[in-house]
Amino acid sequence: MTIFIASLYGPWRLDLSLDISLTSDDRYLPKTVHYDLPGTPPHSDPNELVSGVKKAIKQDADDMRPSLFKRPRAEVTPPETPVEEQALDPFANEDGLRIQLPREKQPQRRGGPADRSSPTWGARHDQPTSRASSPPPASLIQRTIMKAEELGRRGITQPRSKQRSESHDRVFKHANWRIVPSDQGNGGLRNAADAAARDSEFGGDYTWVGTLGMPTGSLDPLRKQEIEDKLVTEHDMLPVFCDDTDFDGHYAHFCKQILWPVFHYQIPDNPKSKAYEDHSWKHYEKVNQDFADIIVKNWKRGDVVWVHDYHLLLVPGMVRAKLPDAKIGFFLHVAFPSSEIFRCVAMRKQLLEGMMGANLVGFQIHEYSRHFLQTCSRILNVEATTDGLELEDRFVDVVNLAIGIDPVNLSLSRQDEEVHKWIQIMQERYEGKKLIVARDKLDHVRGVRQKLLSYELFLNKNPEWRGKIVLIQVALSTSEKTELDATVSDIVTRVNSTWANLAYQPVVYLKQDIDYAQYLALLTMADALMITSQREGMNLTSHEFIFCQDGKTPDGKKHGSLILSEFAGTSSIFGDHQLSVNPWDYRSCANAIKEAIEMGQEEKGRRWENLYEAILHHNGAHWCSEFLTRLDRVYDEQHRRDNTAVPRLSMNRLTKQYQQSTRRLFILDYEGTLVSWGPVNQIIPVSPQRPLDVLSDLLLDPANTVYVMSGRRPEELDRLFKRVATLGLIAENGCFLKDCGTDAWTEMADPVHTRKWKQSVQGIMTYYLERTPGSEIEERRCSLIFHYKSAEDYEAASRQASDCAAHINDACEDQRVHAIPLDGCIIVEPIDWTKTTAAERIFDDLKAGMKPDSSHTSPVDFLMVVGDGREDEKVFKWANALADDKTVREVVTVSLGNRSTEAKATLTQGVSGVLAALQKLASL
Repeated sequence: MTIFIASLYGPWRLDLSLDISLTSDDRYLPKTVHYDLPGTPPHSDPNELVSGVKKAIKQDADDMRPSLFKRPRAEVTPPETPVEEQALDPFANEDGLRIQLPREKQPQRRGGPADRSSPTWGARHDQPTSRASSPPPASLIQRTIMKAEELGRRGITQPRSKQRSESHDRVFKHANWRIVPSDQGNGGLRNAADAAARDSEFGGDYTWVGTLGMPTGSLDPLRKQEIEDKLVTEHDMLPVFCDDTDFDGHYAHFCKQILWPVFHYQIPDNPKSKAYEDHSWKHYEKVNQDFADIIVKNWKRGDVVWVHDYHLLLVPGMVRAKLPDAKIGFFLHVAFPSSEIFRCVAMRKQLLEGMMGANLVGFQIHEYSRHFLQTCSRILNVEATTDGLELEDRFVDVVNLAIGIDPVNLSLSRQDEEVHKWIQIMQERYEGKKLIVARDKLDHVRGVRQKLLSYELFLNKNPEWRGKIVLIQVALSTSEKTELDATVSDIVTRVNSTWANLAYQPVVYLKQDIDYAQYLALLTMADALMITSQREGMNLTSHEFIFCQDGKTPDGKKHGSLILSEFAGTSSIFGDHQLSVNPWDYRSCANAIKEAIEMGQEEKGRRWENLYEAILHHNGAHWCSEFLTRLDRVYDEQHRRDNTAVPRLSMNRLTKQYQQSTRRLFILDYEGTLVSWGPVNQIIPVSPQRPLDVLSDLLLDPANTVYVMSGRRPEELDRLFKRVATLGLIAENGCFLKDCGTDAWTEMADPVHTRKWKQSVQGIMTYYLERTPGSEIEERRCSLIFHYKSAEDYEAASRQASDCAAHINDACEDQRVHAIPLDGCIIVEPIDWTKTTAAERIFDDLKAGMKPDSSHTSPVDFLMVVGDGREDEKVFKWANALADDKTVREVVTVSLGNRSTEAKATLTQGVSGVLAALQKLASL
């Protein structure tokens, strides 16, 4: 078995090393030397040229290496805030999640200010340029052009843009290349998968499916095949070669300008928005199709497909269309918004249907899974249960599982000498000062502005702490200068200009990432970590902070405090042992800073122990194994429920089971089972003469007990079955029960509670009734039905009904009722009283009526349940459970519908087949 882990970012990158050679045939020798030729004389000696390039590269790397401390250690004043901005790399660590690579495998960082006129993808001189902006700008391929000119390349008479493009392609066509580990992409996913593989949590091999981390439009087919062969054979990875234009439209436009804001509760409707849905949607579809095609091409029966994040929402549905029997899981790593937000997306149905192609859809926390269920119910008009989505042909399970870090790898990384060196530097630099640290992406979602304003308010309110506390804010740059960038810089300047002096700077603001060793040292030495996200899927920086705050520092520093936004997903798993804040409440955030640095060591230790226990439990390996275990389980359950996999009812076996039993119980659905379906608001849909005759013949045998269950009112069932005196009845889907041989009805549901919830629901239904001409409300004793099949505008009425169901489910959740969408209506009924609870009551009453000297352990030894609707599925499940635990010797569950079912058999002849089978049993 192979597990295909599909993520936009593969855990590798392609390193193209350009060879420097001045041979006459213009060939590049296979040397792994990066080149930098500006200012080099065109006729330099080759050996001197190579030597000079090596020195230039080393010096450049040393000068541009991101660092918290660029000045000599003896200097007290912290560094100045960098002013240059890095260009957006779509393969940079997304959402601030670190990838913990072993030190010897960490790729060398490339420094230097970026050219702001460049495209967002492929803005690196050692990799091909994206063909999404062709021909490439001169600034991006300057070094390549100089290389081409220095080697005396021809084509001077060509247009300059064409010359640059062709020179660029020739250089990279002959460049030496190698596969190296990458520190880019979804770090939380990568760390979790590596931890699960190390701990043998995977049930088989796993293969990454993802992009290369570089533009591939300029690569010729032969080079692509070479790269793919090497990745497949040596690294067990499947590369996806996306067209550069498709990738740019997919990532930079649809993902970042539309999906990212919407998933984080921001509607992309401002005048500066670049959200061109009609333009970028086709590119989003194309990239998703590229991923699906690769998976389908390599899938074998028994393999698992695990798709990740909002970049690939359509992949599960695309794979399902080609592989109906595939085992598919999907996990969303970011937040999922409420239905009011998500419905603003033009392609909302396609995105939801794509996600529902999975057998199991996972989210970080319960809030996001609940929003997903409500959104599907409202937009797609499907039934949402607490466990998932009930579709006509199958069931989609929904689960929430919080991802975590890899404590083992993190612990090894902390032992690095580089980490200890930076810890000592920080001890010297910030001796006697309290450190508040933060590392965020510089966008509106991360709440950097709110954090700085809160810190400024803290310094205003607490003058005694001025000069004794420092906020170190690491801000990962975004793609372009924004108003937020300017605002944050203004706040930093204002704070520093107000309270800074020669020996003190209250805010250290680094608008660039830092080395991993510095990052771990920062978390280790911090007195508090402050996270003020306005909305965030999880935030694993807080987990890493807690792990690093174990008191194992040279000075024996005790535990620090965690200030965490209540809107971060992590907040829900920490049990209020953190200092929870609302990012928009600056006063409470300022008070949290004060509480964090003044908190006693005993209180800090108590909080830390609880937080530490939480992160050890919610670790990456556990997340992987738990999701895949659940996927296996739900896949088996769904496959078992597939109507095409359920065998037909065997009359020979049924007859034998019936004859060998002595105490029999029949629980039969009415509409669609004993009679054909008619209008739900008719008292008598069709003539019930034949069903009455069959039931009467069946009851002639005193060993048989028969109950008929229906969604109709008690008085309707009395009229229908008044000639069959010994028949038991279940009305309104379990809210009323009439035992065999009696005339009295037992109201199962609490009438006082029923009146209360009906008042609430009727008000909501009336609101939508007034806005839906042709609709009507039907009131039953224990349920309410909103009919809209006869509405003047059926499509508009369907949307109103979906909104009505979502409104009721949101507003009346605490009243234990739910709205269920059906064909042309929605029905609102109690959660606690169903056909299943009525069946359990019947079984218990039969058991209670057994003779004291009876040697039997069960009141019946033959149970038959027949039905066709969604309400009957839970009765099937209950009956099958009696068979599994040997409570009832013979259990027969039969479904007539075309939906996925819990029943063990089906009857393709419908109502006539049921009546014929029962008649045959009655004649035995």
